[in-house]
Amino acid sequence: MTTQASKVVLITGASSGIGEATARHLVRQGHRVVLGARRIERLQTLAEELARERGRVAYRALDVTRLDQMQAFADFAESTFGPVDVIVNNAGVMPLSPLNALKLGEWNRMIDVNVRGVLHGIAAVLPGMEARRRGHVINVSSIGGHAVSPTAAVYCATKYAVRAISDGLRQETDCIRVTVVSPGVVESELADTISDEAARDAMKAYRRIAIQPDAIARAIGYAIEQPDEVDVNELIVRPTASPH
Repeated sequence: MTTQASKVVLITGASSGIGEATARHLVRQGHRVVLGARRIERLQTLAEELARERGRVAYRALDVTRLDQMQAFADFAESTFGPVDVIVNNAGVMPLSPLNALKLGEWNRMIDVNVRGVLHGIAAVLPGMEARRRGHVINVSSIGGHAVSPTAAVYCATKYAVRAISDGLRQETDCIRVTVVSPGVVESELADTISDEAARDAMKAYRRIAIQPDAIARAIGYAIEQPDEVDVNELIVRPTASPH
C-alpha cells in the first residue's frame, strides 16, 4: 500500500481487460474502488477475490449508455465509501469494419458506449467535484484517437471525441484534474466484438505484439498518485515494437 491518502475511485468496464487490471492495481494501492460493468457475475468474482486480499471494493451492474444507471452508480459509490475522488471512464467497444459494410448498428453502439458513456460518467460526478473543488476525471481513449486506420473510421472518431471532450473539460476548470490515457494494442476482449471477417483477421495479426492491460493500469495509477496541483493530461502507452 502506498503512503498517499486512499481515494474513492469509480471504474467503468471493470469486468475484464484494462478495467479489471486497473481495479486490481488501485485496490492494492489502498484505494476504495467501485466496479461497474454489465457482466455482474464477473464483477462479483473480482470483488470477492480483492476483498480476500483485504481490499476495499464494491460493485454494481452498470450500462454506461444509461444516464440513470451511471448516476445510480456514482450515488452508490458515495453512499458506500464517500464522495467520489476519481472516475475512470474505461468502458468501450471496438467492432471494426469498413464504412461500405454499412454496419450502422455497430456504429451507433460505438457512439453510445465510447462517447455517450464518457459524457454520462462526467455528468454523474462533475457537480460533486466542482462543489468540493477537487476531483479527477480519467478517460481512456486509444492510439486510434491520434491516427485513423482503415476499418476503424468510426472507432477512431469516437476516440478523437474522447480527447476533445477531455481537453474541453480541462480548459473549463481550475480545480479538477483531467487525464486522457491512450493505449496502443493491449490484450483484451475488444477484438471479440469485431463481426467483419476481414477486419477481425487483420486485428489478429496486429495483436501479436499486444502488451498486458496491467501496463495501462500502472499508467492510470501514476496519474492518480500525483499531488492535487499536478495534472497529468495525456499518456500514450503502447508496445515497444508498435510501428504506429
